[in-house]
Amino acid sequence: MADVLSAIPAAVLRNLSDKLYEKRKIAAYEIEGIVKQLTATGDHDRINYVIHLLTHEFTYSPQTNHRKGGLIGMAAATVALSSEAAQHLEQILPPVINSFSDQDGRVRYYACEALYNIAKVVRGEFIFHFNKIFDALCKLSADSDPNVQNAAHLLDRLVKDIVTESDQFSIEEFIPLLRERMNVLNPYVRQFLVGWITVLDSVPDIDMLGFLPDFLDGLFNMLSDSSHEIRQQADSALSEFLQEIKNSPSVDYGRMAEILVQRAASPDEFTRWTAITWINEFVKLGGDQLVPYYGDILGAILPCISDKKEKIRVVARETNEELRAIQADPAEGFDVGAILSIATRQLSREHEATRIESLHWISTLLNRHRPEVMSLLNDIFEILLKSLSDPSDQVVLLVLEVHAAIAEDQHNFRQLLVFLVQKFRTDHALLERRGALIVPRLCVLLGSERVYRELSKILEGEADLDFASTMVQALNLILITSSELSDLRDLLKLSLVNAAGKDFFLSLYASWSHSSMAVISLCLLAQAYQHACSIIQSLTEEDIHVKFLVQLDKLIHLLETPIFAYLRLQLLEPERYIWLLNTLYGLLMLLPQQSAAFKILKTRLKTVHSYSFGKEQIKLKSSGNPLTQTDDMSSGLQATEDGEDSNIRNGIDFASWLQRFEQMQQQHRLHSKSQAGIRNISITSKEVKEVERPEELTGASTAAELSRPPSRSSRKGPGQLHL
Repeated sequence: MADVLSAIPAAVLRNLSDKLYEKRKIAAYEIEGIVKQLTATGDHDRINYVIHLLTHEFTYSPQTNHRKGGLIGMAAATVALSSEAAQHLEQILPPVINSFSDQDGRVRYYACEALYNIAKVVRGEFIFHFNKIFDALCKLSADSDPNVQNAAHLLDRLVKDIVTESDQFSIEEFIPLLRERMNVLNPYVRQFLVGWITVLDSVPDIDMLGFLPDFLDGLFNMLSDSSHEIRQQADSALSEFLQEIKNSPSVDYGRMAEILVQRAASPDEFTRWTAITWINEFVKLGGDQLVPYYGDILGAILPCISDKKEKIRVVARETNEELRAIQADPAEGFDVGAILSIATRQLSREHEATRIESLHWISTLLNRHRPEVMSLLNDIFEILLKSLSDPSDQVVLLVLEVHAAIAEDQHNFRQLLVFLVQKFRTDHALLERRGALIVPRLCVLLGSERVYRELSKILEGEADLDFASTMVQALNLILITSSELSDLRDLLKLSLVNAAGKDFFLSLYASWSHSSMAVISLCLLAQAYQHACSIIQSLTEEDIHVKFLVQLDKLIHLLETPIFAYLRLQLLEPERYIWLLNTLYGLLMLLPQQSAAFKILKTRLKTVHSYSFGKEQIKLKSSGNPLTQTDDMSSGLQATEDGEDSNIRNGIDFASWLQRFEQMQQQHRLHSKSQAGIRNISITSKEVKEVERPEELTGASTAAELSRPPSRSSRKGPGQLHL
């Protein structure tokens, strides 16, 4: 130490710690001269002593002025060392970098100044200590002292120049440090980091694109910064990287796709838009690399399809179409289960557009990968059934298409209808709201006769008699009114002359027996008027209740619609259709005289040509002797009902079927008594009024309204039934 003190006069050391900057500056020049002499003589030991003295006696001193002087002296010594400074950097840099954390702002300022001068001297050698210097600069960029910030900016620009000129810079060693800093929220630090990313990306020899996954999330995080300038800088950097990705033959799409998927759900609009734009490009460019990530990507796209911002919705829809157009194979890593799971989960989203696209995806998977989807059917079937209650008609129709695609084979077909009946049983509101939408659509997709036969078979053995009656009434109303089921009505008209019509009529009869009004309606459709009359005559006092009268009221209104035009035209030949007249008069006798339905039917019957119901004619009808055989109106069929055996028509033993009907109705009567006994509830005064004025229960439906299918005529909305 004595050698050092002899090399540096005491006056110089005193001036180096003086409170006046000018004296410290003069002392620094003195030290620079001394070190130059030592360098010239090659006395490295004494140079080390000088650096040691400046470090421990000055830069680490508790005295502020000592620290200031030490930093100036350290810079002066480095300048003096010139080309030999590099071998002493391990001693010079630590005290200077340590001073960046000094409590005194002026000390931090002098530290910046000192390091700036040191960097100018050592240039390329600086690179070997880059991470330490970068870390220090990162902290200084957020310094509270504006002067320190300005000094740090000057130093930062110099360091950037040095890095861009050097071929020794190690991006591999730098990236972990950058990744660690990318989540800092300080706006000054963010600007500092984006600036470095941009600079390094501009260097041809540095492959920043290869390390983009390491800091991509941080850049996206900056897109939601409160500072417009930071958002703009981050967006500019991302745009440049995206352009490089488009032009690069080798990109790690997988890791970045995971980041983009998360950012696509950001609450920040700009971040979402940027993320979905990147995903859009990735889907176009990624190829096989993205196959394992299709599920995650789809999970990001589907919610964005319903985004509140149109520009996001547009890009999301385009991306969705691009993704669905890709023909990926499970053997290539395409996870059908993951895609199906994502699409199914999205069915619970609040936005209709997302649910619709989810169903399109399920349909696409069924078409392309049916075996895989069918193996996972248990995981999605319940959710698909639940979606039948969706408030959107379009969603319900698409759900039905998916169900129909699943039900292509007989096992799944029956399972679908069994579960559908079960769904209606547990959710009566669904039957009322959506029955007239669901059933006809399934008929179109799966075959109307096939669907009705299967539903009838299921309901025939239904244990819940109340539900069976309600369900049959709903199916009957749909059968009568739905435009999609006109083929079934035409088939039923042939029941007495055609084997196919007869078979279909009988397939419905057993289950339709759960409702007396449904069976009467079925007979009217089948033109089995004598049997309809027999059913009416078989009704007991217990059968004429409020629900029956409501159903009867509805039927009378339906008789005035175009669907039953053939029946009304048959009234032009009352002598030929005596049992039709008997049936209509029987219905009239069941109606309360003050009801609108009574007046409608009575008015209709008044228009019939006067006809004598004499004993001879009744005898003629009951004897089975045929009347004149004339062509039946428009169908070309021959009128056979009123002239053939009253018990057997076209091989149908009506007497036997009447017994079955009566047995079923007896079960309902016993059930009703049992329920009444349990509840001990009598008919209320309100119900009495309803019996007297059943037209109020029908919502005052007009004939014009009822002439249309329920899916179009209901005041409650599409697909709703008035049961």
